[in-house]
Amino acid sequence: MHRRKVLAGLLAATATPAIAACGGITSLKDESTLGEGTGSSAGGLTIGTANFTENQILGYLYAEVLRAAGVKANVKPNLGSREIVIPALKAGDIDVLPEYQGALLHYLDPKSTATEEGAMQNALTIALPKGLEVLSYSAAENSDVFAVTPETSEKYGIRSLADLKKQNGKLVFGAAPEMEKREVGVVGLKKVYGVEFKEFKSLDSSGPLVKGALKKGDVDVANLFSTDVDLAANGWVALADPKNLIPGQHVVPLIATRKADDKVRKALARLGAVLTTDELTKLDRQVDKDKKDPDRVAKAWAQEKGLAT
Repeated sequence: MHRRKVLAGLLAATATPAIAACGGITSLKDESTLGEGTGSSAGGLTIGTANFTENQILGYLYAEVLRAAGVKANVKPNLGSREIVIPALKAGDIDVLPEYQGALLHYLDPKSTATEEGAMQNALTIALPKGLEVLSYSAAENSDVFAVTPETSEKYGIRSLADLKKQNGKLVFGAAPEMEKREVGVVGLKKVYGVEFKEFKSLDSSGPLVKGALKKGDVDVANLFSTDVDLAANGWVALADPKNLIPGQHVVPLIATRKADDKVRKALARLGAVLTTDELTKLDRQVDKDKKDPDRVAKAWAQEKGLAT
């Protein structure tokens, strides 16, 4: 999985100060660069999450660090896909979401060509509707992965997304329902790589349905997440992406500006500086494999790192 350096993204973010000044693009390490928020968290924040494990963990982590900063916070987990949670944020039903840079940008602006962290942060600032903004992005990243079993890889000679075209009309693709219409999904695979599947099976987001279907051979290609521990555990082959269809996916808070005061910005920036991809993967494992509750996992980790009491 191609990784980009966080530092490079941060330097790029400072290259356009006019945009950065209004978008909260700041260093993960230097809290003194955080501007004063114009909103108010006095009434507390409601954190929404998407319908997969990792996003729920992130939501509870947000709640822990906000509470430690003296901000009342509650979590509404497992609300659904981006097509559900973004409208909920715009409507004021929730106040903040754990998001992923590239996926969010493609949702807002499917034609965007930005792939580097700083460039995407700037592009997000422009693409977001009035009243919403992204805060400092995290060191942690979780990218989409298109995976096949070792047997499928060997049988068809598939090692990259480009190789899928050789089997057009023969393979079954399994993923969450929204992936049928997303750029990082069926649409982009056809546009960028010329890939056409025999069938699309509507399953879940790197969850038990799609992983079970891949194991049984009910699907040939599955959309998973790069932090999913089952990738390595099962020896599944994450297909290379030579044309960079999949953008960088650093975790980033998406928040209603009316709630984004200085206290909130600093608390979430501290979390972002500490939370790495490796740490996030370990947290995912505790919930998915060890069957622990995501809220308890988040609390214990935040306490261990000195981010919560």
